[in-house]
Amino acid sequence: MFASVAPRAFMRLCRRSRLALVAAAFLPLAACDRGPKAGAAQVETPPAETADTAAPLAETTPAVAAVGDSTRKPDEMGRIMVLEYHLIGDKDARWERSVQRFRQDLQLLYDRGYRPISASDLVDGNIDLPAGLSPVVFTFDDASPGQFRYIEQNGQLVIDPNSAVGIWLDFARTHPDWENKAVFCMLSGAEAGRSFFGDKGIEGQKTEWRHRKVRFLADQGFELCNHTLWHAQLSKYPDEFVQEQIARLQLAVDSAVPGYRIRTLALPLGLWPKNRELAWRGSWTDPKSGRTITYNHDVVLEVAGGPNVSPYDPRFDGHSVDRVQVWANELEKTLDYLDQSGTRFVSDGRPGRPRNE
Repeated sequence: MFASVAPRAFMRLCRRSRLALVAAAFLPLAACDRGPKAGAAQVETPPAETADTAAPLAETTPAVAAVGDSTRKPDEMGRIMVLEYHLIGDKDARWERSVQRFRQDLQLLYDRGYRPISASDLVDGNIDLPAGLSPVVFTFDDASPGQFRYIEQNGQLVIDPNSAVGIWLDFARTHPDWENKAVFCMLSGAEAGRSFFGDKGIEGQKTEWRHRKVRFLADQGFELCNHTLWHAQLSKYPDEFVQEQIARLQLAVDSAVPGYRIRTLALPLGLWPKNRELAWRGSWTDPKSGRTITYNHDVVLEVAGGPNVSPYDPRFDGHSVDRVQVWANELEKTLDYLDQSGTRFVSDGRPGRPRNE
């Protein structure tokens, strides 16, 4: 399908489909948008540290760090995919990617010459890859246990090798140039265990593990992203409520990783607040402590839209970054489209803006 659509028409098609996608999006989180709950942002004191490691896996031989494909012509004005994942689990569905397919996605992207960058790298134009390789941004929405799950083994906590983080770390061990650049867009007060990757025993995850998971991601170089407190539809609420939803997630992250600056917000359901500027800039004062939380995002993630123009393109807008939802064969279709249309961002091997600008 994609091969037969001109680039500009393709992007129009993606944008027109966004509203239809939003209407069906995030069905498992429907219970989250019922209004604020008392104490929803409360988090416990972090537990004592023990070793964070993935569960033992079969030994594999590390791959040699790849160099770019010399036959691929550099084009740093090409388009960049920001991939969007939700549940990682046992099956493939509209909002779920199976463990097997997620592993295949990583290998597919690697083999086709893609390497991960963060959302912050994207907006900063910080793309430092060998010539012939292409950047890709991975985002994970909703902080469900399948993205980051602990299991207890011999009295210690280890990372479940079948969770997204476990799969990612295992892949990186055998692919040295696959960096920890994924972006985790988190909730801290949602229902159905969507509170920093699981709580209240849901899917075996204990509430006291939540802060530890957030700290681990930050320590390993992954990017922490704001997805609001409990996934409220920001378009429905007044300005004060919108700012509270965003600021309270930032406050919860600060409790786990003091001083961490969140640069990216993922819009719940892709819906903007009435005052769009509040998605990237605002503040909220906690009535109990009197503390004012101020946020300032450089990146706002949409829920769909297709590949983005290069950050070196004057049309690039960090406050409206489109994404590619990974389900069925959408990833493969988009990869083929970018190659066949000749619109793929390809590094020239030199950091920073293209020299021919």
